[in-house]
Formats: sequence, C-alpha cells, structure tokens
Amino acid sequence: MNDKQLRQHVIDELDFEPSVDSSDIGVTAENGVITLSGHVPSYTQKLAAERAAWRVKGVKAIAEKIEVRFPTSEKINDDEIAQRALNMLAWSTTIPRDAIKVKVQQGWVTLSGQVNWQFQRLAAEAGIRKLSGVKGISNDIKLVQTVQPADVKERIVGALKRHAEVEANRIHVDVRPNGTVKIDGEVDNWDERQAVERAVWSTPGVSAVEDHILIA
Repeated sequence: MNDKQLRQHVIDELDFEPSVDSSDIGVTAENGVITLSGHVPSYTQKLAAERAAWRVKGVKAIAEKIEVRFPTSEKINDDEIAQRALNMLAWSTTIPRDAIKVKVQQGWVTLSGQVNWQFQRLAAEAGIRKLSGVKGISNDIKLVQTVQPADVKERIVGALKRHAEVEANRIHVDVRPNGTVKIDGEVDNWDERQAVERAVWSTPGVSAVEDHILIA
C-alpha cells in the first residue's frame, strides 16, 4: 500500500467512526507515518481519532497534532474542572480515597499521587477524560513497587507465553530495580503491541513501561 492509499484509508476510518467529528481533522501520510492535525471539540474525540487511525492496516506510527477547541459558550474555568475531577475521584470505588492529587492549568489536568495497580491509574485518567472542559491529561500517578525485579520478569514472560495474540519469542523484557520494564522486539500490528503492554501492566510490581516495540 502506498502513502496515498494509506492516507485515504485513515480518512475513511475517521469518517466511519461515529464518536468523531472528522470535518476539521487533516491527515497526511509518509512512509507509513500518519500525521493528524486540525481540531476537535473535546478531548474524548481527540483520543478516539487517534485510536481510529491506529486501526488502519499499514499505519506504523502516528504524529498527533490535533487541538481541542471548545465553543466559547462551553468554556469552563480551571477551578470548576478541578472540583469536578475531585468529586469524580471521591465517588470512584476503584481508586483509593485521597490517593490522587489534581492540578488544572488552562484546561490541562495533571494527576499525581500513588496507587498499587495500573488499572487504578488508568481508571482515574479515564474518569477525568470524560469531564467537560478538559483539553488534555498528564498522568503522573506512580505505582508502589511490591515485588522483586526477578519475580516481575518471570511473571511477565509467563504471561506473554500464555497470550494467544502474542509471539513471546519476538519480545525481549528487561526489568530494572525501580520497577521500570523495558520491552522491545517486533509485532505484526497495533493490537498485538497493545496486548504486550497490557500483559506487562497486569503484572504486580511494574511501576513504568518503556515500549520500544516496532510494528513490522
């Protein structure tokens, strides 16, 4: 597939995605790298547009330059966003109470604090993502390390071998003393790459992931 065809396939997928208004999104393609530009009315649509582009076969990388532009009538002050975020976190049954701190600056939300599991970290971000007025999120929530690096690596390798979508022999895993896991190697598509990341993040003791996996 050449870049012209790939670009058209991405445009078609964006048009097909019902959660995205793609009328103001621009698409370019060069050597399998897709650049998304333009603007959308919400942060949720921005993420949905990126996910739609990744679904297209032949996409090797994405440069995401989409801006979030709210209608003037829908502009929400930072203090209101912050209060809504705190309320959402307090109502959550997944996230430990008072474990996460929130900072909002010009619509950009920064989350910090500590939790025990990656699913709690992701749940906090997912909840904030849905709030009106949010232009972007920096998830700086840390994971508390609870097991030794050697145990972490053994569990990750075992999980990859059990995973139907992953060819474990193509993935190399390196676990550092601070719980950071570096993964590299090759996969066939974006879904397989995400499956590897999910397997790593599901392992107790993982505090961060450096993903150097290439899509072949």
